[in-house]
Amino acid sequence: MVPERRLREDLIKFGRLCYERHLLVAMDGNLSALLPDGTILCTKAGCHKGFLVDDDLVVIDRKGRKLRGVGNPTSEMLMHLACYEERPDCRAVIHAHPPISIAFTIANVSMARCVLPEVVLTLGTVPTVPYATTGTTSLADKIRPYVREHDAILMDTHGAVALGSSVLEAFCRLETVEHTALITKAARDLGGAKELDPREAAHLRSMGLKRYGGPPAAVARADQPGADLPPACVGCSGCANPAPQGVAPRADLKMARVVAQPLVPSPLVEAAISHAVLRSLQS
Repeated sequence: MVPERRLREDLIKFGRLCYERHLLVAMDGNLSALLPDGTILCTKAGCHKGFLVDDDLVVIDRKGRKLRGVGNPTSEMLMHLACYEERPDCRAVIHAHPPISIAFTIANVSMARCVLPEVVLTLGTVPTVPYATTGTTSLADKIRPYVREHDAILMDTHGAVALGSSVLEAFCRLETVEHTALITKAARDLGGAKELDPREAAHLRSMGLKRYGGPPAAVARADQPGADLPPACVGCSGCANPAPQGVAPRADLKMARVVAQPLVPSPLVEAAISHAVLRSLQS
């Protein structure tokens, strides 16, 4: 078990890193970690995560009641409590507002596709949870079935939630989500984002669950065909947003997949190419 002193240092350090990596701004976001006695250390409401100090952390019980510290716990603590309740293996939760990832949800484009091998290995798919008002029981209840089966999720127009066995692991998963969004957007801007072959995606996910672990519900399916990838991903039938069992997929989300198109250079690029060719012929 990690002692409280170390967990305090971790929340302060990774809160600052979230700010420096542009994963949140101003008073956005919140971080928490499970203490050895089962209580929860979390950021308080109204504090800037880029400039956290020890007094910005409070201790609460598993019902959200403050036990120690100055100020009130984050107003989005219900979200954190839901993660700990649904995932006994979870020891830390980070909620942030990564801009490109949020832009995908605002544009109704799902990131739940098998595009990058490293992401399939470590995260599988990243689904988008339907919208609910921030800080409410409704939002906490909506994310429950998703966090049972995923280590990182997006919330429609709101942000991301990443779980981990440590604050570092939760941060790495959050960072991976935004990095994936950046690469996928760049590929779409260049003409298309190709997906992995479904058989390779299934192989990678099974290998990743065995090598790196993941949600217990997913690890239990590591040897099954397709592991924890939704059937739509394995069969590549075009599911817009794979959802947990018992939750209907969102039909309004478009796929991040785009048919590759030839890249048409702009007039300036064409002129630069022509100039370069001419100079090479003259040399």
